[in-house]
Amino acid sequence: MQNRLQILCVLLFTCLFSYGNDTLVMGQLLRRIDQLQAKESSVFPKGLFPSYRMYALNKDREKADINPFFTGLIAMTLQDINPRLTKTQQQQVQQIISHTLPVFSKFQNRKGRPTYNFWPTDTPKIFPNAGWMNILDKPQALPDDLDDTVIMLLALNAPDSTARKVHAIMQGFTNNGTKRVHNTFKDYRHIGAYSTWFGKKMPVDFDVCVLANVLCFVQRYNLTWTAADSASLQLIEKVLTEKKHITDAPYVSPHYSRLPNILYHLSRLMMVKPIPALEKLKPQLIEDAKEALANATGFMDEVILSTSLLRWGVEPPLMKVHKANSLEELVEDESFSFFIANMAAMLPDPLKQWMGGAGVGKFYYDCVAYNNLLLLEYLSLEKQFAN
Repeated sequence: MQNRLQILCVLLFTCLFSYGNDTLVMGQLLRRIDQLQAKESSVFPKGLFPSYRMYALNKDREKADINPFFTGLIAMTLQDINPRLTKTQQQQVQQIISHTLPVFSKFQNRKGRPTYNFWPTDTPKIFPNAGWMNILDKPQALPDDLDDTVIMLLALNAPDSTARKVHAIMQGFTNNGTKRVHNTFKDYRHIGAYSTWFGKKMPVDFDVCVLANVLCFVQRYNLTWTAADSASLQLIEKVLTEKKHITDAPYVSPHYSRLPNILYHLSRLMMVKPIPALEKLKPQLIEDAKEALANATGFMDEVILSTSLLRWGVEPPLMKVHKANSLEELVEDESFSFFIANMAAMLPDPLKQWMGGAGVGKFYYDCVAYNNLLLLEYLSLEKQFAN
């Protein structure tokens, strides 16, 4: 099988490498993921995958950020791709996942509710390692959120009873008659979709990627759809039909902010099992992904867009040639942000638009272990597609 992963290695002379054995590359990626996982608690707790944040208005410095988000995504995705791996690789996967599971309790709701926070809850934090800002850790600690919660539950392979319990809790955190969203398009403000946050005091906040993750959780656990689930799907449909995911990506997905990220999330949701309303939009989404892929300049964007196409049953084109001294250098691009913390997303309009556009309160996150995982996922899908 011809592999589409092409790397331009710059040594004394520029030469083109094309990896002909996906299994070897996939093994290399797995070993790198294992290597990056914290083995002893220091800055990062044991079992966590290090991630870093960079403030949009100060791009000269990154800070370590202790969160379960990327670790949960890695464990969840490794479970998904595990059947497509060799027996040796599956053993590696189980070892990596087993090391992640104990650390998630550090982020669970302290009152025993099976919901999760983006930052530690055993010692409340906002923006870990933020210097003087950490005096606000306790009074300004964020509530748990739906995104991290569904990712953690899927990563933990939580029992059905826990999934049903959390789904019931979610019904109390929607756009409703007593608490309305004030920072989205006017004709979206009546839609009773889920808010991003569990906090009673938090404003309602819509994000189509978060909604896609919640519906992915609902689909995987075969939960009975509620009015909030249907409304969340309605919101996603409306965004796609009106092409807001292209023209207003940071506005409809303030925490992921980019078209490639949105398409990746939608394709993951649609891969679980068909949703008729989204299946009707699949041809449009495929064309959106093809166009975004043709215009992509970063390798990791090409990876997640190619993964999206494979999930939709379409063979992506050959990847472009990128300059790098090694596979590791190519993949571990710290400028690639799969997640963006956007504090302005919680503000009402027009403040959300003004401050968000200016980068105030916006933090770009990177996790190189997750980059390796995304490439591993793509190669596993490509291999399955070819067979």
